Amino acid sequence: MNQNKQKLKVFFIKLAAITISIIIIINMTYNLIFAEKIEALTEILSINDRESIEMAKNKIREEIQKGLSKENILNEEDKILLYKFYQKIKLEFSNVNK
Repeated sequence: MNQNKQKLKVFFIKLAAITISIIIIINMTYNLIFAEKIEALTEILSINDRESIEMAKNKIREEIQKGLSKENILNEEDKILLYKFYQKIKLEFSNVNK
């Protein structure tokens, strides 16, 4: 009987240790992988004050300036993809009832 109690005690200690380990692993995984991405998404979605909007506009302007200074803005794959998209839109607009 005493031996069963000892085995049961060891079992519960191991169970508690494994449970705590799993909780720590899940927490670390969340913090390392998802928290940063969720924070970035929250920051993007919470653009509601004037300063943030102006900062976003300035960043877009800077990126457009960088793109204009390059010889080619798009790589070959993007050009092909955009051209196919353009052709499809053009076809759909030509089929619109006038």
